[in-house]
Amino acid sequence: MSEFVSTGLATWLSSAGATFLLIALAEFGDKSQLVCMTLAARHRGLPVVLGAVTAFAILNLLAVLFGAAVAAWLPEWVVTAVVALLFAIFGISALRYSEEDDDEEIEEKPGHGIFATTFLLIFLAEFGDKTQIAVAGLGSTTDTAAVWVGATLALAVTSMLGVFAGRKFLHRLPLLWIHRISGIFFLALALYALSRLF
Repeated sequence: MSEFVSTGLATWLSSAGATFLLIALAEFGDKSQLVCMTLAARHRGLPVVLGAVTAFAILNLLAVLFGAAVAAWLPEWVVTAVVALLFAIFGISALRYSEEDDDEEIEEKPGHGIFATTFLLIFLAEFGDKTQIAVAGLGSTTDTAAVWVGATLALAVTSMLGVFAGRKFLHRLPLLWIHRISGIFFLALALYALSRLF
């Protein structure tokens, strides 16, 4: 019995860890992190982090529930093929990133508290974004709770890095290479998903 529990826990932790790594790489330097950096430059960091994490927790919950629902009524091979295709598209998109690519300008909405402002900006910016689609894809093929925890922790960490590191830290990092690594990782996951079809 204890062997079964430890195997189940290891599988759960593996799924959560893989999701964490994938989402953290995909989101690093993305618009939501830039939102956190911009807002934290003018406001206290804690409400910015709390607003971002709350938005991501809700978005990820919607994504994994959608992924699990799709998996329940589609044949497994179809879900796996679609997930592989999505990961391949994300990978190619990340590899095609150039330093001239700019995320859209995001302006702070006046008249809201900073928590509500951050929540609203992140929720609108990330709804239907590549990371949410990736979370839905992962949620359709593995433990939904593990995917939700891994994705939410990853996005919380990238948000905190954005708040505490600030724009100066981001400028020191080669964003081009971060996108390259992210792209290769997505393509590797696409190949892994394809290998499950055979």
